[in-house]
Amino acid sequence: MTAQNLVIQSPALSGELIEHAAAIAEASGIQRLGTTAARILGVNTDANVREEIRLWGERVHVDTAYVSAGARLTDCKLLAMDMDSTLINIECIDEIAAFGGVKEQVASITEAAMRGEIKDFSESLIRRVAFLKGLSTDVLQAVYDQKLRLNPGAEQLIQTAQQAGIKVLLVSGGFTFFTEKLKQLLNLDAAHANVLASSNGLLTGEVNGRILDAQGKADTLMQFAQALGAQPEQIIAIGDGANDLKMLGLAGYSVAYRAKPVVRAQARFALNVAGLDGVLNWFEK
Repeated sequence: MTAQNLVIQSPALSGELIEHAAAIAEASGIQRLGTTAARILGVNTDANVREEIRLWGERVHVDTAYVSAGARLTDCKLLAMDMDSTLINIECIDEIAAFGGVKEQVASITEAAMRGEIKDFSESLIRRVAFLKGLSTDVLQAVYDQKLRLNPGAEQLIQTAQQAGIKVLLVSGGFTFFTEKLKQLLNLDAAHANVLASSNGLLTGEVNGRILDAQGKADTLMQFAQALGAQPEQIIAIGDGANDLKMLGLAGYSVAYRAKPVVRAQARFALNVAGLDGVLNWFEK
């Protein structure tokens, strides 16, 4: 069995925290990775120890990740990312709704869908988009200009992945208006999302074509991976909501980013305090 290391990360990673993690994990050594991360070497991978580390990390606000020794970013072929609240800081549909004075109604449905309380994503999206009927399509540009920002570490992660020869896929239950702009901004290899219907400069309150739901996101990832010849252990997938779970299930590196509990429980990795570029610290140079 391949030896495992433990990578811990926090914006304020003190020597005391590193030593504490090393003691719990019964480590053979410590490698500091700058001011915010450390690699704890040769750790005990017993299930009880792993659970103790997980609980410790949650208690002291440190991200913890067990990674095979010698893992390298260049071994991966595909990075797939969700958009809303993962790559970017907002839920675009909620911010569009804000311009129509219906953010509260839409956001409550979004939140329930993200938590997995609404099982049918397509139904939840249809309900939310109906609230947007009659809004000017100019609102979309206003949301992009005024509200949308990349989450911390996004550019660093994507640029470093691209330099390592990894293809980057954006796959979203959101809207193509935003994914296409981000594809161009970040030079992504592909972007898939839903199409908001409009007529005469106004949103119709409908979605054109098949809705990209949880299964659709998984199918998109699978097709892209097959075209690249990428095996699960060569795929990094990042998401935050229940709609991402099927996609994450196809990736050897499944990452819950600032995610809902249902996603953290099923993903192999979680970034609760580190930025998206925290992924990079899992891999050795």
